Amino acid sequence: MASRRIFHCLGVAAALTCAAGTAAAIELSASERAGKRIFLEGRSATGSSIAARVGAGDTAMPGTVVPCANCHGADGRGRREGGVRPSDITWRRLATPYGQRLESGREHPAYDAASLARAVSHGVDPAGNRLDPAMPRFVMSARDLEDLTAYLKRLEDDRDPGLLEDVLRLGTLQPASGPLAELGGTVTAVLRGAIDAVNADGGIHGRRVELIVADAGSDAAAGEAALRRLVEQDKVFAVLAPLAPALDGRLGELADAARIPLVGPLAQLASGGGRFVFDPLPGLGEQLGALGEYAATTLKLGNPPAAIVHPDDRRSASLATALAERLGRRGWSQVRAYAYAPGAFDAAGAGTALAGQGAKAVFFVGRDDDFGALAAQKSVQKSAPWLFAAATQVGPAALKLAPAQAERVFVAYPTLPQDWSPQGAGLLRAMRERSGVGERHPAFQVGAYAAALVMIEGLKRAGRDASREKLVAALENLHGFQTGLTPAIGFGPGQRVGAPGAHIVAVDAAKRTFRPTGRYVRLDTTQE
Repeated sequence: MASRRIFHCLGVAAALTCAAGTAAAIELSASERAGKRIFLEGRSATGSSIAARVGAGDTAMPGTVVPCANCHGADGRGRREGGVRPSDITWRRLATPYGQRLESGREHPAYDAASLARAVSHGVDPAGNRLDPAMPRFVMSARDLEDLTAYLKRLEDDRDPGLLEDVLRLGTLQPASGPLAELGGTVTAVLRGAIDAVNADGGIHGRRVELIVADAGSDAAAGEAALRRLVEQDKVFAVLAPLAPALDGRLGELADAARIPLVGPLAQLASGGGRFVFDPLPGLGEQLGALGEYAATTLKLGNPPAAIVHPDDRRSASLATALAERLGRRGWSQVRAYAYAPGAFDAAGAGTALAGQGAKAVFFVGRDDDFGALAAQKSVQKSAPWLFAAATQVGPAALKLAPAQAERVFVAYPTLPQDWSPQGAGLLRAMRERSGVGERHPAFQVGAYAAALVMIEGLKRAGRDASREKLVAALENLHGFQTGLTPAIGFGPGQRVGAPGAHIVAVDAAKRTFRPTGRYVRLDTTQE
């Protein structure tokens, strides 16, 4: 098994990795449950130490760094990683009566409990042949070896939750009360509309798709509890398009801990954040990055005094740092960050500071009203810097600017109607008619619908005998996927944002509308 980071179970999801829900539910024994923990996490249920020796040099490391599932997959079937193809270690394969002949030409008889223990501990097969050097040799107690073997014998029966004989169960988090409740209702209706269309065509591989909606709550604790219920109690197979701003920055951590695929988180500042999370569309970080590339390449600003104005919180500061680093790679050495107290923006003070710096390019992160207040400062109007922001944050205020100032404003959009194909527009229109959502919150409708299409495509590619690992692998191999409503979407082993870029849009002050510049900046193809 090749070395790869293992994402540890956290408090909120410690039990999630061991939740069982199957087409034909099985009950694991205490020994099998202990073996499952070793297999997935590299941890002993008894607290005993598990260590791994890796490579020709016998480099020692904790077993948690290279658990079996990291390379062989949660289903034990193995997945290619670099030039290494880990073997299928399901018991049916290991115990084949006539043994095996591998691609390398190596032959060996069937495994039994004793020969498997030697393979795990000493790296030799039943015939005494050395296993691939990439396969770690584990140092664990005899009890742990027995538990691991017991689980491998049940591995194929221990199917992922939410995958029943005739039902495939998905979950989502949507706010049921508060200021986002109406938006949550719109997103839910869009998701149900997309799923209803799939079910009308026979479902996915003969399974009807169900959507379980949990209240995202108003804070992180409520959101975490809702996610726990989806996984532990409702036993969903995957999570689709959650709208849970309170969990922004943590969804990747939680999904990885639970080993549950999550497609299309909405209203996140930053995209990505874990192996199990797939963002079809860019977050605020990618949109700001696209604006930075546009400023450096199309506007050819060179190395101007530049500023990044953002709320003084961890997530916004991280976005500002990433943007400053990107601009730095473009040769911008005069970038300063101005952090302000959330909810207490001092527009006059910020304007004076920007004028004092002589800022010629200002990137803004924050509320629409704060952007408008900053743009209204006489000091800013006099110095006339270029202003850059994401339309999802500052759209209304940008449209109120005076013509002279509006000419120097550019905003980023993840998608535009020009991305829509006739077929995609038709499908969206039909979904709106079925669900009755009208044209409310169009950006969120497109984001949720695109997430649903990506999830559906991934599930189809994962096959009838699907697993969460197979869904992750299917999505990793999704390239150039056309939703009909967004830029082409594609992922990869190290790529979790499907369309990492943004449309750059100008402001038409006379018509009070946005005017596309015709530029779509993709960060994955940008030459720095």
